[in-house]
Amino acid sequence: MIEEDKKYIYANAFYYSVLIVFIISIPAYFYILVEKKNFAQEQMHSLQRYAFSVEKTIYDFSHQNDTVFYFPRSLHYDATLLDAQANVLFRTTKKAFNTLNTKRLPSNMLIKKIVLDENRLGAKYLLVSQQVSYQTIYTKAWIAALFIGSIIFILGVFFIRLSLHPLEKANHYLNLFFNDAMHELKTPLGVLQLNLELIDKKDSSREFQRIRNSVQNIALVYEDVEYFIKHKYVDYRKEKVNFSQLLEERLEPFGDLAAVKKITIETNIEKNVQCEINRIELQRIVDNTLSNAVKYSKKETNIHIKLMKKENNIIFCVKDEGIGIKDTKRIFQRFKREDEITGGFGIGLSIVKHICEKNTINIEVETQLDKGSRFTYTFS
Repeated sequence: MIEEDKKYIYANAFYYSVLIVFIISIPAYFYILVEKKNFAQEQMHSLQRYAFSVEKTIYDFSHQNDTVFYFPRSLHYDATLLDAQANVLFRTTKKAFNTLNTKRLPSNMLIKKIVLDENRLGAKYLLVSQQVSYQTIYTKAWIAALFIGSIIFILGVFFIRLSLHPLEKANHYLNLFFNDAMHELKTPLGVLQLNLELIDKKDSSREFQRIRNSVQNIALVYEDVEYFIKHKYVDYRKEKVNFSQLLEERLEPFGDLAAVKKITIETNIEKNVQCEINRIELQRIVDNTLSNAVKYSKKETNIHIKLMKKENNIIFCVKDEGIGIKDTKRIFQRFKREDEITGGFGIGLSIVKHICEKNTINIEVETQLDKGSRFTYTFS
């Protein structure tokens, strides 16, 4: 299975894991609400017990002869004593809640208000407050969600890898078959091309020209498939290539293909244009672009080819007067063709895109339906 397919499957495993965690988070949300409510109730009960103990201490002091009142402090709760006019008589800390207005009480604040009977302190109200933190509940929920999500993802990847194993094995054998098949085809194809070149001078019949063009098409398909198989593990290193010379050499076989449809190829090739790129990869760009121009051009039209230097860039442009392209993005996808009837495997332009991305070559496609297309490559 190709790497893009693996990435797609693993991405799906991740998205499904996220989706499942999201679905789980819905009941988890209500669970957190219940936990917060229970926690707040527990804290409120403890706060009330402390408030009642303070109230009892005040009443006990009022019935005794002690001159000093020792307020029962707590490490967890704040307390405030107010008189009948709501003036602060005493509070345990500066942060203690000290107003009777509880309408805008913070959501994390618990408060117990007790109206006191007459006492020696002159206090009318006892306010006992506590700031509650739900951080522990949130932390537990996040840990549980991450744990469940991780388990789901690991299991998903495990089962995907398990299911991919027979496919990878089959793909391995398929690659071996293609490598062997390509190797077996290379020799007879080379012999055909060599002998056709020898016969070419003696035979100029229409039938011979058809045979030669067919062999040329087979050679183009062969070179595309060969590059498609090898580019994953063969290092196509850059070299200095005479672009002008290579383009003129490749125009010769395409001239024969164009002649069948009575297409005229017009060229404007600047001499001795040099560029840094692997020769095989540059040939794939040239061959696929010229092949498509011829394939999709109408009969008795023109193909315009330009190669030039512009400042620090090299511009290679091929313009045809063909059927045009409906979706310029789709043609660069693997196994996609603009015209299903015309034929081909649909890998040519995906190879071109891969090579351009590898060598930072910019591709521009301009097209008009029934008027033609222009492919412009900018080598920086």
